[in-house]
Amino acid sequence: MTGRKQQLLKRHRRNKRVALAVALVVLLVAGVLLAWWVPLTLLVGGWIAHEAWFADHLFYSPRDDYQHEFPADCLSFRARLEQGVLRVDESLDSYDTLILELQLKATWLGRWLDPYVLLGSDRQDFERGVSGRRYLNLSGQQANGLSIASRWCRVVGELRLHAMRSPDFARQRLMIVAPHADDAELAAFDLYSRAADVAIVTLTQGEIEAEAYERLGLDKAAAARLKGRLRTWDSIAAPLWGGVRQEQCVQLGYYCLQLPAMAEQPETPFGSRESGEADIRAARQYNSLHLPADEDGLPTWRNLVADLAALVDHYRPEVVLTPHPELDPHHDHVASTRALLEAFALSTWQPQTLLLYANHLHDNDRWPMGPAGNGIALPPAITALPADRLWSPTLDAQQQLDKAMALALQHDLQGRLPLKRRLRRLMQRVLAGRRWPTSGEDEFFRKAVRRHELFWVRER
Repeated sequence: MTGRKQQLLKRHRRNKRVALAVALVVLLVAGVLLAWWVPLTLLVGGWIAHEAWFADHLFYSPRDDYQHEFPADCLSFRARLEQGVLRVDESLDSYDTLILELQLKATWLGRWLDPYVLLGSDRQDFERGVSGRRYLNLSGQQANGLSIASRWCRVVGELRLHAMRSPDFARQRLMIVAPHADDAELAAFDLYSRAADVAIVTLTQGEIEAEAYERLGLDKAAAARLKGRLRTWDSIAAPLWGGVRQEQCVQLGYYCLQLPAMAEQPETPFGSRESGEADIRAARQYNSLHLPADEDGLPTWRNLVADLAALVDHYRPEVVLTPHPELDPHHDHVASTRALLEAFALSTWQPQTLLLYANHLHDNDRWPMGPAGNGIALPPAITALPADRLWSPTLDAQQQLDKAMALALQHDLQGRLPLKRRLRRLMQRVLAGRRWPTSGEDEFFRKAVRRHELFWVRER
């Protein structure tokens, strides 16, 4: 997590401790003044209410406006809603990405059930209690004449449509920078499965948090090594489901959550926190290329940047996909894009375009909100982001199924949820009407398998 998300999480935990202290006082008073069984009843009811309605990690107020800005070449104009139908006066034939800016205000039921907007055959969900500026993704639909209906919220104020156009980047040479195995699939499986020329570069082994493998009788270090081997294999093998050959996939073998420390001390090796390993060559056995760090196997920032520069020169991509440095707060994701930008300074080949993606957020762990299979509304941006162009290609039902199966190939997204999470989902299903897909229990099957993929286009 970045410093900003750490601050948000610290504030969230502080508020939670205060609420628990107040609740404890109320329970004690109820037990003294009423009866011994009242605190127990209130405790069980409070826990159920928390799990059903208050367990989301939402680090901002639902009443905050989103702050998205768009570049000068974006066509922006007023639209109107007439008897539930969107009307626009501009021609949008040459525009592929359409974003509708509007104000939403939750009804009283929208404080307990997830408010959403129906856009023709699509549905896009928002925070309970929403009351502010939001951005709907109309890409892939005919805007003029599109039916729009809200549930558990109302559309208020004026509407503004933002239209952007981009080439189909699947027709260009792509290189995807994935901090971990599965990041490429989460962000861009459909894009890379349609591309004729794509390389996928995974930076880390993904060896940490391997407690599940200790059940096999392994100690912590051995479990981490096994998980690293499995996720290394995933990073090479899973893209074949999307038509990307093994020789187009590269695993660099650096260690999870060590990239930020490497960046601060570029010449110092940083081995794994959990596996005990410190030679990245063990994870490179499937690579078809010889890279600079193969010489000494040291997990240093200098080697990482040199590896990326060599890969840019080898694959000569026109477009590079990488985590959004301002939007995605994961430490390894931020450091991955930083390393890529430093690598450009060393490479002779210079890509024209960056496509930025976000698999994590500072502010809302549920985004994209709502059930799988629906569109991706723009994420919370409580502080303004750079005014990048957006590109949001669409996925049909078969493409969504293929993406779900690509995620199912990832060892890190397999397995049953802990009992506490299963109970929470049961309560949210019964009391709050939430639904999860049958393709997999991990939350990413809900968040990533959508009718859109979403990228921020940053020209170099």
